[in-house]
Amino acid sequence: MYQGFSEDDTFSDRLVFFLIHFAFFLKVFKYNDKKILQDIYDFIFRQLELSIREIGYGDASINKKMKDYINLFHSIINKIDNWDLSNKLEKKEKIKSLINISDNDDLIVYFDKYSIELKNNTLNFYIKGVIKPEN
Repeated sequence: MYQGFSEDDTFSDRLVFFLIHFAFFLKVFKYNDKKILQDIYDFIFRQLELSIREIGYGDASINKKMKDYINLFHSIINKIDNWDLSNKLEKKEKIKSLINISDNDDLIVYFDKYSIELKNNTLNFYIKGVIKPEN
């Protein structure tokens, strides 16, 4: 269980937390190689679909869940797009609208540091050894 989350955090709670990270990743590297970023995006959502299948959802439910998660992800991207320009109160509201957690001050500090960490490295730093460059 993640610190500060309710006792009954779910797959969806953890997925939202992951999607926030992924949204920051794409936000920072959005001006890099579009094909690589699209491949990463496709891979992430393909893996998500496989995870949902493993949980035991049927095909109809999977399609609905995937649509919901993709819409959620795009709303996360919209919320964090101007993260760096937002003040602490605005950041608190953004996090609160995404994650059901009462005290999110630590998360604001965490995502500020995460964003800086991403900016201090290159896309290749995060994908080397995972994605082979095309010749």
